[in-house]
Amino acid sequence: MMTDLQQQITALTERLHHLNYQYYQRDISEVPDQEFDELLAQLARLEQQYPDLAHPNSPTQRVGGTITKQFPTAEHRYPMLSLGNTYSEADLREFDERVRKGLEGADVAYVCELKFDGVAMSLTYQQGQLTQGVTRGDSTRGDVVTSNVRTIRNLPLHLRPEGAPQPPEFEVRGEIFMPLPVFAELNQEREANGEALLANPRNAASGALKLQDSAQVAARKLRFYAYSFLMPGRNQFPTHSASLEALRAWGLPVSETWRRCGTIEEVLDFVHQWDKQRFELPVATDGIVIKVDDFRQQELLGFTAKSPRWAIAYKYPAEAGRTRLQGIQYQVGRTGAVTPVALLDPVPLAGTVVKRASMHNANQIAALDLRLGDMVFVEKGGEIIPKITGVDLSARPADSQPIIYPTECPACGTPLIRPEGEAHFRCPNDRGCPPQRKAKLEHFVSRKALDIDGLGAETVGRFFDLGLVTDAASLYDLPAKAAELAQLDRMGEKSVQRLLAGLEASKQVPFDRMLFGLGIRYVGETVAEKLVNHYRTVEALAAATATELAAVPEVGGVIAESAAAWFQESENQQLLERLRTAGLQLALTGEAPQPQSDRLAGLTFVLSGVFEQHTREELQHLIEQHGGKITGSISKKLSYLVAGDKMGPAKREKATSLNVPIIGETDLLAMLPTATDQAETPEEAAAPVPPVAGQQGSLF
Repeated sequence: MMTDLQQQITALTERLHHLNYQYYQRDISEVPDQEFDELLAQLARLEQQYPDLAHPNSPTQRVGGTITKQFPTAEHRYPMLSLGNTYSEADLREFDERVRKGLEGADVAYVCELKFDGVAMSLTYQQGQLTQGVTRGDSTRGDVVTSNVRTIRNLPLHLRPEGAPQPPEFEVRGEIFMPLPVFAELNQEREANGEALLANPRNAASGALKLQDSAQVAARKLRFYAYSFLMPGRNQFPTHSASLEALRAWGLPVSETWRRCGTIEEVLDFVHQWDKQRFELPVATDGIVIKVDDFRQQELLGFTAKSPRWAIAYKYPAEAGRTRLQGIQYQVGRTGAVTPVALLDPVPLAGTVVKRASMHNANQIAALDLRLGDMVFVEKGGEIIPKITGVDLSARPADSQPIIYPTECPACGTPLIRPEGEAHFRCPNDRGCPPQRKAKLEHFVSRKALDIDGLGAETVGRFFDLGLVTDAASLYDLPAKAAELAQLDRMGEKSVQRLLAGLEASKQVPFDRMLFGLGIRYVGETVAEKLVNHYRTVEALAAATATELAAVPEVGGVIAESAAAWFQESENQQLLERLRTAGLQLALTGEAPQPQSDRLAGLTFVLSGVFEQHTREELQHLIEQHGGKITGSISKKLSYLVAGDKMGPAKREKATSLNVPIIGETDLLAMLPTATDQAETPEEAAAPVPPVAGQQGSLF
């Protein structure tokens, strides 16, 4: 029998679960936000006082706070296979013919679902409670990210006892994604911080799920759509569509966009309908998944070696438009690189109005032979960021003139230079060029560097414009200007106190992040970490010659020359001394992290292209965790080139000429040890359960 306290905690838990369901699944707000927050705070206080009485899937878990240093892996009970895909409607008709032939002319119905551009996820529910979340991984084994999955607001931690009976244990598969407005906001923040923009919401969602702090995952506002149901033995539902209805009744989010179609003509109508309408949705989509609805028919059709015969993915071609090039704007970045941005007549594209497109560098302008007033073709595919792909030469005026790249910095007038072997023109006036100085400050306070609470890119840029700060060390003079800061618009006493507290907290940021924040050219996060782990103090690092720096693993000659030159400049030495006086960390404390295994010891890798299952940063982390090394250049000493989609042909040609093995993402993952390798003998390791009757219809 439950005590009064247990009853109170249970009642609060169930009440909050209900309110979450109403808000995120039915768009009904039963109580004001303040009342919801008060109920959540009340439950959190009780759980803090009586942790033994807290429910494993308490609504308080959604705010995160769990730190996961290493994600364990788990074997998929049912392999997460891939789908065959096509861009051709003719292929869809051929697919229909193959299905009907395989079923000997029997009637067949299809379920058509939008293909959301996110991260595939396998969720396990036991007795109605969410117990595990596992990424797709290599299709047979994935990372366990349960703590991070629990932060997803529209995902029920326990299910509603409605609709069809729930099996004691079952699996739900679906897509975790970042809504487009959230993605746009995140990229705006990264741009303000001088960070590289994320190419698409899928990469953003994938990266968020691998964050070690679940509180940071919660802040990314990820969402989930369920698209399949699996259970041990024979599926209790006759059709895929029936299983979707059951998932919805149990409280799981299922997109309302799916449709059951009786003919291939209805399937094509669905494809045509969403070709444009999909851009009205707040989530990125790139196609349609078509599945045979009847599970027995799925079983009869079976699988090929790689994919099911009863399903196919139709992918929409990249969205393109034609518009006029009105001008070129030249932007100066933190390192002095001058980047051209195309200014376009507004053109509707992929659900947005495009007015600007990235041009990367002068080479692209020359390669396209762009001229002002040209009619250009603009594409906005899976990369989200618009780009010019060609010129309509038939519309070019006879007297048009090539675009002349500037020879002087558009911001400070300094003559531009173009170092040998580089694509960008650069402004060498790094101390006097205002955009460079401002961008260095924005980089210093960015999330991956000092991450100063209350002092984002916009605020520090404003302070720079007002003359309140000039460089990184001057930030720590702001406490003496607190009264002046409080008088600024949109600041106030509370904002100032938060900023000052953030400055004080930043003095504990580890040395490697501080070094990265200095913005030394070519010294990214990984190189900063390698240098700090090797030299441990700023004195030792500053005293190293370029030759000595180049001997550090993964620090090549170009990086070494840049870092050595930076430390030799008297202005930078003075900056470091001022940062030391301010109390920042200029030495490494504690021991360097040890690899999880030595499986890749002695091997070096180059990662190139876009990968399906992981971001490039995640693959780099995996390689380093198991003793391998990452390098940026291809040479005879390279062990492997790991090739993703859209890898440039030059790297492939060079690797082939040097007899460097070229492998894919799956090949790399197969080289890594699994939890089975580390914890079981080969005899004890269980093979993945193959698809069986009642399971195939829900794999995708």
